Amino acid sequence: MNEKKVVAVIVEGPSDETAIGGILKEYFSSDEVQFAVVHGDITSDYSTSVDNVINKINDLIFGIMTKYGYDWSDFIRIIHIADTDGAFTKGCIRKTDAASIQYHEDYIETNDVEAVEHRNTHKSEILFKLYSTGNIHNIWYRIYFNSCNLEHVLYNELKDFSKEDKEELSDEFAEKYEGRVGEFIQFISNESVAVSGTYKETWKYIEKDKNSLRRHSNMHLIFE
Repeated sequence: MNEKKVVAVIVEGPSDETAIGGILKEYFSSDEVQFAVVHGDITSDYSTSVDNVINKINDLIFGIMTKYGYDWSDFIRIIHIADTDGAFTKGCIRKTDAASIQYHEDYIETNDVEAVEHRNTHKSEILFKLYSTGNIHNIWYRIYFNSCNLEHVLYNELKDFSKEDKEELSDEFAEKYEGRVGEFIQFISNESVAVSGTYKETWKYIEKDKNSLRRHSNMHLIFE
């Protein structure tokens, strides 16, 4: 049995872990924080369904257990951080010749409107399933959103970043808030970013209109 209880954190990629990993480890310093980096968006993955997504989260936690020798009883919470990618919007996808999806605060541009509409339907159903799930394998579970994505929230930039740009920005962000957890909490709780209300209320808000494209997050609730 481990002396410390474990906080599992699920993020979409290495740059996400770099940007906020140190902050979470410092905040939860009385516990152990272990990351499950998905290397992709589990909520947009078409191998993920409403019926199997909980099992996929289980598999991620089991991967941490296997790697570090934990038992299920060692975990006290699962924090899952995901991008909204404008998934809840309706009727604002525009046809363009761009090679990749381009996000704006009022519309999405893509060369395949039908594909993005299909992705949005799929992703929004998965997100609803996850935020409606309070426990996974008897472990307290919450999924927190960044809209339209992590870079939008942390850096106030809404564009298609390269992998190298993401790495550089995340390194700079982590350095800025190293040893300054209180300042990060002030930043992520600022009304220019934070959605007010309870956990469920913040999700209901992000589901409305074009809010899942605009700069919003409920990550401040992690620290309450």
